[in-house]
Amino acid sequence: MKESCLQKSNKKDASNDTVDGIDGEGDFDPSAPPPFKIAEIRAAIPKHCWVKNPWRSLSYVLRDVTVVFALAAAALRLDSWIFWPLYWAAQGTMFWAIFVLGHDCGHGSFSNNHLLNNVVGHILHSSILVPYHGWRISHRTHHQNHGNVENDESWVPLPEKIYKNLDLPTRIMRYTVPLPMLAYPIYLWRRSPGKEGSHFNPYSKLFAHSERKAVLTSTVCWSIMVLLLVYSSYVFDPVQVLKIHGVPYLIFVMWLDFVTYLHHHGHEQKLPWYRGKEWSYLRGGLTTVDRDYGWINGIHHDIGTHVIHHLFPQIPHYHLVEATRAAKPVLGKYYREPKKSGPFPLHLFSNLVRSIREDHYVSDTGDVVYYQTDPQLCTIKSN
Repeated sequence: MKESCLQKSNKKDASNDTVDGIDGEGDFDPSAPPPFKIAEIRAAIPKHCWVKNPWRSLSYVLRDVTVVFALAAAALRLDSWIFWPLYWAAQGTMFWAIFVLGHDCGHGSFSNNHLLNNVVGHILHSSILVPYHGWRISHRTHHQNHGNVENDESWVPLPEKIYKNLDLPTRIMRYTVPLPMLAYPIYLWRRSPGKEGSHFNPYSKLFAHSERKAVLTSTVCWSIMVLLLVYSSYVFDPVQVLKIHGVPYLIFVMWLDFVTYLHHHGHEQKLPWYRGKEWSYLRGGLTTVDRDYGWINGIHHDIGTHVIHHLFPQIPHYHLVEATRAAKPVLGKYYREPKKSGPFPLHLFSNLVRSIREDHYVSDTGDVVYYQTDPQLCTIKSN
């Protein structure tokens, strides 16, 4: 008999009561307040890890942009249906790498020069249809409130009341792979259920009055890129523009959703989400998960070292691996060692599918909550 996702979830919950998801011991509670302070983690990280080198950051930009143009030139020259799928996978991955560099600009970890960060960030993010300031500000909200059911911004669990107000087709679409891996453009326009606003609208609830001009600037830059793509479709061939930019953009979106989801979901042991007095910046940050992406680690600038990045987003990406290694003795069991990947992170697909099938909503009450499974949705998917 086929085992339903609800039965699997119940087994997982039972195993979590007796088996520690980190080292096999049953006495570790990941929701317990840690015995260390964030200052102790900071002190363990070598001082040079905090140093931002703008020339080194720009060298990564040069590297990635060169690869992007080289791939596009090769695709246009060969124009072969044998090569196009390889191009789409490679170029979509490079779009994702470019996003990560723009992401560093948004955090200020690219350099100490505010103008340089904003100029480079706008160029990189606009080229892949991301509104730089709009996203930067909402992502800052995510980092400031990570792990908080009420105030987090990215891949936030739905409270039970909001979840049960969704119609069944919406639930199926939201929790059926691969549809959630195409959610990012919708999120930019509409945010998540239960939240209002748009990353393109300067008057959105996402932004303070003082941020409106910056958001408008990014929306204009995004619009210019859209117009450039439309113009290219008229001057050249719309199918070629779709093949050169459109399909890689979709691959990039899937990379972004895949990586960002798994940094906050899909761990073998269910991890807590917080409300009210139980939440703190440190406890929320400790619920994030590091991931190993094999050969992709270097391509997407070690974004898999996510715990230290979340706690200290000002550390440049090229120091994150060393900073994580230095912080692990302080973190102890609160650090979850990522499973070693092969050349490509194929092992993570099972984590993704399992989590999307089982992690549907959290209770409307309680200051420490865990994901619960919708039995109706499980029954439909199991049939």
